[in-house]
Amino acid sequence: MVLNPVISKLSGKLVVLASSSPRRLEILRNTGLRFEVVPSWFKETLDKGLFKAPHEYAVETAKQKALEVARRMPIKHLKTPDMVIGADTIVTVDGMILEKPVDKHDAYRMLSSLSGKEHSVFTGVAIVLCHEKDNDEVDYQLIDFYEETKVKFADLSENMLWEYINSGEPMDKAGGYGIQSLGGMLVEYVHGDFLNVVGFPLNHFCKQLDIIYNHCSFFSPETTESVYLSGNEDHSTSILIQQKDSSTSIPRPNSPLASPLHKVKKGRESQAKVNSVSTQDDRETKLHNSENTISPTMRSRDGAMHNDSELKKRDLERIYELMDGFKASKALFTASKFCVFDLLHNKPGLDAEQIAQEIKASVKGTETLLEACVSLGLLRTKDTTGHPKPVFENTELASHFLRSDACFSLHAYIQHCNDTLWPLFSHLDSAVQEGTSQREKVKKCKEMSEDSFCNSREAKLRFMHAMHSSAKVAATDVATAFDLSSYKTACDVGGCTGVIAYELIKVYPELSVTVLDLPAVVEISELFQRQHADKRVTFKAGDFLKDELPKADVYILVRILHDLTDEKLHILLRKISDACTPGCRLLLSEIFLEENRSGPSRGLLQALSMSEGKQRSAVEYSRILKDHGFITVQVKHTNNFLDSMMCVKA
Repeated sequence: MVLNPVISKLSGKLVVLASSSPRRLEILRNTGLRFEVVPSWFKETLDKGLFKAPHEYAVETAKQKALEVARRMPIKHLKTPDMVIGADTIVTVDGMILEKPVDKHDAYRMLSSLSGKEHSVFTGVAIVLCHEKDNDEVDYQLIDFYEETKVKFADLSENMLWEYINSGEPMDKAGGYGIQSLGGMLVEYVHGDFLNVVGFPLNHFCKQLDIIYNHCSFFSPETTESVYLSGNEDHSTSILIQQKDSSTSIPRPNSPLASPLHKVKKGRESQAKVNSVSTQDDRETKLHNSENTISPTMRSRDGAMHNDSELKKRDLERIYELMDGFKASKALFTASKFCVFDLLHNKPGLDAEQIAQEIKASVKGTETLLEACVSLGLLRTKDTTGHPKPVFENTELASHFLRSDACFSLHAYIQHCNDTLWPLFSHLDSAVQEGTSQREKVKKCKEMSEDSFCNSREAKLRFMHAMHSSAKVAATDVATAFDLSSYKTACDVGGCTGVIAYELIKVYPELSVTVLDLPAVVEISELFQRQHADKRVTFKAGDFLKDELPKADVYILVRILHDLTDEKLHILLRKISDACTPGCRLLLSEIFLEENRSGPSRGLLQALSMSEGKQRSAVEYSRILKDHGFITVQVKHTNNFLDSMMCVKA
């Protein structure tokens, strides 16, 4: 249909969805559109009282989501998207805006207010088009629109309300219901776009792409006037285009929320987030004071716009960065092995010769290593009066993560990478040819037997220290990803040293957690428990693939499923499903791949170890869990090592 002629024009472009919603992801994926998912960090805290109409709030939130990702990617991801899509869905009834419920009581309040009434579902959509300039600036062009759908609920009994709420489905959905799932049973009729209620107005979106790419000179450097487009009177669209040789970008008429074009220079100063709505006067001032932001660019045969010399420079920098990546890793590993960061924490301001004496290494080698660490942002130099040589000290990054005694130290995991993963990846060519792990080829390294723990106690302890340090960095985000305050018991399956368990009881004082792991792990884990000694966390020795699982309200799987064969994965999930009663929760935490398996790189690079398991996307995990009777309630990308998913036993 409308989208088909556009897909070819998007080929080769980096299209990004600034949302972690599995429903929006599925809607767009079904069109054949290829895109990456980069969830927005924009905090949805806009003051609803500033908006004259509900749809304006949804549109502004969508804009801020899309712009945050568009601004962040050149800095954090080192790549500039061609298009960023942001969306926000709200439900309105009796003049109130209903977003996602915060708990069951909030869900009850929302659903009760909808019972027996017609309400409106608005989805605001923002499309940000990004253009890189040869001065390292990025120009943004913004198109926004909204769609409204009318929905009528049946009269809902108390029993029906609570049965639906206890299913867990309302918790991550605007208005507290999902029309495409169990929530469809509550609906009498729908007037308008059904997919808009699900979370994304696909038909309207396709029409906008058709207008942008097929019916206006939107990308032409010869653009001489601003363009206004409207789908219809009610669902109008604003497209902001910089006039040639003019300093004014003109918003859609009568729109108090029209946004100017944005110009951002790559660098640390452009990382600030926009978390507030400008007044109309502020926006008009910005519009009239803005400089020309659209520079002529060259269009290639495939429709992409670029400056040839800029592309070559950027691409070469990226290639060299990849080629030098292993050198940077080894520099970090070596500095960590010599405890350079611990030394400079205890004795800041040493010069290269003094550090060489302390770590018992050559002056030349030490100086070269220190300078490399400075270039990587791990150390910094400081000139001191009366000292002929520069002295070194830790950066904030090193102080937080690289000292062995830091609260969130990754020192043990870095050593694991050096001693275990580095030798393993040196045989990557063989691993790719054979499609199998190369652990046997590096068996001489005692740390290799991660799976069987068959080496010495010292090797087991080093491995557990590595897992402990990496888990500690992610523990708070995993523990606070979802609200578990209404549950009393949890079982952390394969919980190793209990890092997640101890973080959970810190957040939820009424919760008690059982950590289940192999006897050898439980025995050594006592060394990590001395600092806690809390009776709310208990350890149970057992094999989760063979032994009976402890009874619990919530089962927790952190970095477990990706390492299991399909057979073992289904054995474990079947055991958990059998142990669960309806309403029990399953908290899954893994690296969730993007749907098209184009990222994140940390998950795909980890897969190169060729373990017997598999890295998966959130949607893939949801499908597997559904086969075992679990419904995915919410997926959260934590912007940490691990993402999280909450499921409920149906």
